[in-house]
Amino acid sequence: MFPTPIEKSSRAVQLSYQAFLPLALFLWLLPLIAVMIFSIKPDADFTSGNYWGWPSSFEAINNYHKVFFESAMPRYLFNSVLITVPTVIGTVALASMTGFALGVYKFKGNLLIFFMFIAGNFVPFQILMVPVRDLTLDLGLYNTKTGLVLFHIAFQTGFATLFMRNFIRALPFPLIEAARVEGVAEWRIFWYVVLPLMKPALAAMAVLIFTFIWNDYFWAVVLTQGPESQPVTAGITSFNAQYRAAYHLMSAGSIVAALPPVAMFFLMQKHFIAGLTLGAVK
Repeated sequence: MFPTPIEKSSRAVQLSYQAFLPLALFLWLLPLIAVMIFSIKPDADFTSGNYWGWPSSFEAINNYHKVFFESAMPRYLFNSVLITVPTVIGTVALASMTGFALGVYKFKGNLLIFFMFIAGNFVPFQILMVPVRDLTLDLGLYNTKTGLVLFHIAFQTGFATLFMRNFIRALPFPLIEAARVEGVAEWRIFWYVVLPLMKPALAAMAVLIFTFIWNDYFWAVVLTQGPESQPVTAGITSFNAQYRAAYHLMSAGSIVAALPPVAMFFLMQKHFIAGLTLGAVK
């Protein structure tokens, strides 16, 4: 029923696995390697068609200097921080409270509300493009960081609530009952009993939401325009001219844009893995 572990497979299977794993890893990393190589190439290599050959000169310092000091990239990075951080805080806060209500209390319509949160995750976000854009125009939130934050919170809360609700239901319920017997208010039970036990889940969810929002490109292009409100993923396209694209600067900007979520993951790696695996083994 389950696949046989590699350690228990035949010697031929183990050798094949050891041979193809580095190859698969290289193929998976190949696009990132290409972007890193492009980011240190001079502009002349692209005009001459030297896309995949050895760089005629190494211009890493010059390219990254242009990205940071001769473009609006710092403004785009700051916009991404102003969009991502409030979104993570708002989504985790709402999902924690909603997950607590749906996971602890038994009331009529509990499952219906829970299924509505789940159903929202199955709606293709492309079909929401026009109505969401029209809504932001009607509310005066188009091309604003506030509008993008509010939309991301609304769209991410469904998945986060599913995650939090299932996590809370796996917690030992006698702890909540003991607190109620002692006369502790419900909000204090949530704050002092449940929330401390949710720290691994909160960390895992924060990393996931941070990565989702920081790397978002679709809604950044649909709901914003210009350096006053666009995040870094959309700002990278500012290096494109009318008839020509500055691939070396776009590649350098892409590397810069990828660093914060990578750093976030490694800083929170311990808590992230603990949150995803908690409850997997009794």
